[in-house]
Amino acid sequence: MTNPSAHEECLSAYILTFNCARNPIHQDYFAAHLFDVLPQQQYNSAPPEFLVLSLQEVAPIYSAFLGGSFLIPYLSAFQKAVDIATRNRWPCSTAEDDRVRYVNVVTHHCGLTALLVFVRSDIVDKVVWTDTAEVGVGLLEMGNKGAVGARLGYVTSKSSGRSETMELTFVAAHIAPMEDAYERRNQDWRSIVERLVFTRSAGDGDRGDNGYDEDTHLLQQDTKTEESGMFSPRSHFFFAGDLNYRTSDVPPIPGDHTRYPQPHATPNDAIHHTKLLKNDQLTRELLAKRTLHGLSEAPITFPPTYKYSEEAQKAALSGEQSQESSNGWKWANKRWPSDVQVQGYNALPLFPTSDHRAVALAVTIPLQPITPPASSQLSGVDDVRLHPPFPIDPTWRTRRENARIKEVVVGGLAYLALTWEGNGILLASVAGMFGGWIVLRSLLLGEVSGGLEI
Repeated sequence: MTNPSAHEECLSAYILTFNCARNPIHQDYFAAHLFDVLPQQQYNSAPPEFLVLSLQEVAPIYSAFLGGSFLIPYLSAFQKAVDIATRNRWPCSTAEDDRVRYVNVVTHHCGLTALLVFVRSDIVDKVVWTDTAEVGVGLLEMGNKGAVGARLGYVTSKSSGRSETMELTFVAAHIAPMEDAYERRNQDWRSIVERLVFTRSAGDGDRGDNGYDEDTHLLQQDTKTEESGMFSPRSHFFFAGDLNYRTSDVPPIPGDHTRYPQPHATPNDAIHHTKLLKNDQLTRELLAKRTLHGLSEAPITFPPTYKYSEEAQKAALSGEQSQESSNGWKWANKRWPSDVQVQGYNALPLFPTSDHRAVALAVTIPLQPITPPASSQLSGVDDVRLHPPFPIDPTWRTRRENARIKEVVVGGLAYLALTWEGNGILLASVAGMFGGWIVLRSLLLGEVSGGLEI
C-alpha cells in the first residue's frame, strides 16, 4: 500500500481505449466496468487525477463527419457514464459537495475518432492550459481513420509567485484495418507524426524553463503561435487507440477459426493466446523501427480484444458473459484475433454494443516537470523527443481544412441517404422541386396560350 507522501509525489492517470463500433454505449453497463483495471489498493483506492477516453468509431459516419449537435448524444453518453461510474466506485458518505467528481476539460474529435480528458474536480484548477490537434488518415485524408491529440499544462508547485508546469500529451488513434495492410498502418503512423500538430500562443505559458510569472503572464500580448508535433522534450506522452495490427499477414481461411485462442488452454497449448504474439505485426514493426518510434508497451497479460461475434455480444447483453470462460471465447470467423497493444494493461469485459473489448491502463507519473533530454552530440543517443522520426508537414493545416470540407459533404450525403430524417428531407425537397416545376410549367403554358388568343 502506498503511503500518503508517495501519493503527493505522483500523478495518477487512467487511460481507456475503446472501439464503439458506431453504436451508442449502454451507459450503465459501461459505467459498471469503467474502472475495472484500476488497482483496488492503489493510493488507498483514491480516484486517479486524470481519466482519458480514447474512442474510435464513436458514432455513425454522418453524425461523426457533421459533428456538432449530431455528435453530442454519443459523447454525452460517455460523460454521463463517467459520472455514474464515479458515484459507484467512490460513494459519498458525507455531504454531496464532498463526493468525487470529474470535470471534462477536453472533448475533441476528428471524424469517427474522439478524445475525452477528465480531471478530478479538486485539482482541475491546476490545469493552466490545454491544446488540441487532429489529423485524418482515412479515405482522401478524411477522419474515418485518424488521430486526435490533447496537450495539457499542469502546475506542480508554487514558490515565490512562480509556478512549475509539467506537460501531458494524450493521443487517440484509429488506423488502417485488414491483415495484409500493415505497411499502410505504418504509413498512417507516419502521417500522424507529420500532421498532428499542436498550436498555442507563445504567451500561453512558457515552454522554456517550465515556469511563468503569474503577474506578468496576464499582461503578455504576444499572439504569435508556435507549432509542435506529438513528440515534445518536456511532455509525458501516451498513445492509445485501435491500431489494427494483427497476428497474421493474411486473412483466415475456412477452418482457421478452430485454432483461435480459448480460455481453457494452458500456456503450453498451441491455442493459448500468448502463442499469437510470436506473429504479432506490431511487435515485429516496432523492433524494425517502422512504427511507434520511441514508444514502449506494457506487458500483455490478457487475451485478444478483437473480433468477437454477434453471439458473444448478445451474451454480454444478457449477462451470460461470466459463463464465457467455460463455454469458450466466441470469435468472428473472418478476422484473426488481435491485441490492442499500445500502453495496454488489461482488457475490460465485452460490451454488448461492440465487437471490440476496451483496454485500460492505470499509471502513475512523477509529479515534476521532465528534464529536457541531452543533445545527441552529448549523450551519443539520438532521442526521438529531440529528433522525431518524421518532420512536421508544412502543408498540414491546408490538408486538414480541405479534408474537413470533404467530411461535411460526405456526412451530409450520408445523412440524407441513411437516416429517416434525411430521407424525409430528401423526399420533401424532391416533392417541392416537382411541385415548383408543375407550377412554373402551368404559368409558362398560360402565357403562351394568352399570346395566341391575342
